[in-house]
Amino acid sequence: MGFSVTEIIGYIGSLGILLSFLMKDMNRLRIVNTIGCAFFVMYGVLLHSVPVVVTNGIIICINVFYLLRSKDPS
Repeated sequence: MGFSVTEIIGYIGSLGILLSFLMKDMNRLRIVNTIGCAFFVMYGVLLHSVPVVVTNGIIICINVFYLLRSKDPS
């Protein structure tokens, strides 16, 4: 049972997103989810799938926004 590089990237993305839902700390959840989404962006690029790239790119932006906002001391 051989896997292509594209499939491996997709599985890593899936694993990252699944693992993120096991996190209790919201910042850790967002970091792990962002990594999973980044792999899905790569996966979508390799598949030439605009919806996968756009959706996961937007989720990355949302996660980064909230991560940066949580670091703000005010």
